Amino acid sequence: MYATLLALHSLTRWLILISLLFAIFRGYRGWLGNKPYSKFDNSVRHITATIAHVQLLIGLWLYFISPIVSYFLQHFKEAMHIRDLRFFGMEHITMMLTGIVLIAIGSSKAKRKLTDKDKFKTQAIWFTIGLLVILSSIPWAFSPLISRPWFRSF
Repeated sequence: MYATLLALHSLTRWLILISLLFAIFRGYRGWLGNKPYSKFDNSVRHITATIAHVQLLIGLWLYFISPIVSYFLQHFKEAMHIRDLRFFGMEHITMMLTGIVLIAIGSSKAKRKLTDKDKFKTQAIWFTIGLLVILSSIPWAFSPLISRPWFRSF
């Protein structure tokens, strides 16, 4: 179960990154180009927020069954001094929750704006901030401190 969830979480990471980049592109394009906020734009906003929430649910499920997190919580004082354990036990989940909350707020605010320009602007700004928070806490394969593979197999 743990390995399957880990692979699914890794795969969904790419879906959220691609959808966020596309939603941000659409947001800035619409905002700066004074485009009409179409049904397609609304769908992009909604689908991006939904993928983020699915990733959050997978991540939370993974968090509660992870042997790394279990060790972190059982040996908190010692684990706080071990970078890998602290990252997955505390830093990763905190930053990802923050990023997804920012995306959810941005999605909700954009939906309620009255003008197309304000919808695009709200979506672009909130999703960009959420993406930056998320990017800062992904354990990238090139990271010298916390490194994980680009893709995990099932």
